[in-house]
Amino acid sequence: MEKIRLSKLMSELGICSRREADSYIEKGWVLVDGEKVSELGTKVFPTQKVTLNKSAQNEQQTRMTLLLNKPIGYVSGQAEDGHQPAVVLIKPDTRWANDATTHRFTALHLRGLAPAGRLDIDSQGLLILTQDGRVAKQLIGEDSPIEKEYLVRVTGKLVGNGLNMLNNGLSLDGQKLKPAKVSWLNDDQLRFILKEGKKRQIRRMCELVGLKVSGLKRVRIGKVKLGDLPVGQWRYLREDEGF
Repeated sequence: MEKIRLSKLMSELGICSRREADSYIEKGWVLVDGEKVSELGTKVFPTQKVTLNKSAQNEQQTRMTLLLNKPIGYVSGQAEDGHQPAVVLIKPDTRWANDATTHRFTALHLRGLAPAGRLDIDSQGLLILTQDGRVAKQLIGEDSPIEKEYLVRVTGKLVGNGLNMLNNGLSLDGQKLKPAKVSWLNDDQLRFILKEGKKRQIRRMCELVGLKVSGLKRVRIGKVKLGDLPVGQWRYLREDEGF
């Protein structure tokens, strides 16, 4: 059995992100089989027990995760082509009045806040922003099993076996897509449930079967639903919610 970098093992175990792991190791907050490890680049066996001390656990508990109903016209991540990133909407006056949590918003909640996954500029709906590397890994890891649900308004005429193709048989960029769950909601709206998120995936899938997307809204990620959260407003993830 080969040793691997401690930070890589911590990420694979879902303890934290690699960047957070390096920070914790430098601070002496990581224990391997009960012994403190503080040297970056340390390698360990995958079978060794890795734990965090109280300081690291307390820091993780203060890291915030937010839900935003992203409007059309905002990019998910870094500003581009003159378009603002969705994080600029996270401010006191855009917090949803019905937020059930008791968190008091402070500027510290913006530090390191980043989107866990993307939502295209011309799409709206549920966007998760988090300071917590564990949440980010859970949602955007390559093998993430988390479902994402979309309501998709379309125009055009679906090819004969198009619905079956959307569910099972399409490829993008030379790669076979994971099976999807796609069904009609009404004459011009489809429900998509995906476990991956390639760039403009739904729009490109629809084009391959004769449809054009005229509106796209993400309404669920895992067990967390957009619900009644108004467009352009945000709330904190509740303690009873998880992905």
